[in-house]
Amino acid sequence: MRWSLNIGSPLGIRLELHVTFLLFVGWIAVNQGLLTGDALRAAEAVLLLLLVFGCVVLHELGHALAARRYGIATRDIVLLPIGGVARLERMPEQPRQEILVAVAGPAVNVALAALLYALMKAVEHPTGLAELLRGGLLETLLLVNVMMVVFNLVPAFPMDGGRVLRALLALRLPYIQATRIASAVGQGAALLLGVVGLFYLQNWTLAFIALFVFLAAGEERALVQTRTSLTGLPVRAAMLTDFRRLDARDPLRRAVEYLMTGGQQDFPVMDGEELCGMLTRAALIAALERGGMDVPVGEAVSCERVFAEAGEPLEHVVSRLRGRERSSVPVLEHGRLVGLVTVDNVGDLLLVREALRKYASST
Repeated sequence: MRWSLNIGSPLGIRLELHVTFLLFVGWIAVNQGLLTGDALRAAEAVLLLLLVFGCVVLHELGHALAARRYGIATRDIVLLPIGGVARLERMPEQPRQEILVAVAGPAVNVALAALLYALMKAVEHPTGLAELLRGGLLETLLLVNVMMVVFNLVPAFPMDGGRVLRALLALRLPYIQATRIASAVGQGAALLLGVVGLFYLQNWTLAFIALFVFLAAGEERALVQTRTSLTGLPVRAAMLTDFRRLDARDPLRRAVEYLMTGGQQDFPVMDGEELCGMLTRAALIAALERGGMDVPVGEAVSCERVFAEAGEPLEHVVSRLRGRERSSVPVLEHGRLVGLVTVDNVGDLLLVREALRKYASST
């Protein structure tokens, strides 16, 4: 994700910290003590915040490890001021698997809450409701984990509870219909949450979370609709066959010429007849800033063989494009470069198919 810093790879999963999280930590420190000169209080507030987000990381790792069990990789876990996001390569296609992946995160919080409660009992710490609401470190962490369980299991798609709802519906309904219903429920819950946050509690954070849930529900619905529309189509149905390619020994000057004289933005890079990688527009600009126009193309591209096969399902490639945040991927057939699949081409294909569907239904 843009504006994120890599801070480690627990269990082989990249953990990123969005820069807005650092701003949030700074704001907490200033608001809780630095502004008045109480450095100790500020340090305690920051420590509590970091421990809370440690619970968030463990929650997201729960999702990631459950998904790994079904062969689904996790791109990364990103920490934001409003929480964490485990970005899976894809969601499980079987409803029962989706239920298990969705509940794995809250299950971690249940375990953490139980562990904290047992620790408080072991040290003979009071565990009554009044003591829990008093706001000490252990009490706060316990309540935070309980709240995370309750909040995440609200059936507001695409939160965990919403995904469980979609999976339960998908046991009896087509997946796209289950998604539409769960998305509508999620957006309705988001609107209600936003109204409560803005007009009754005057809580802008709650309103912002409601906006995030509303937009994410719509995005998930659109993604599933796209995937459904592409079902059964091979990659060759959407690939671009009239495209430019570069040799690893070509100067960047040639890539600039191709970029300026055509609509293509990413270029396959060949080492003889072998595909070496893709030179993206961003990589081209970065290489020009470092070395100018005469740098060989091969020095500006990492030789990773990320490609699609012409006969594989198009929906799988679209998921990979989304997962790797790419705008295009080269297409091979029998080891030979035969085309490119771009986000724009897939969009054009969807528009054409929708227009033909409307024409067929009107005649």
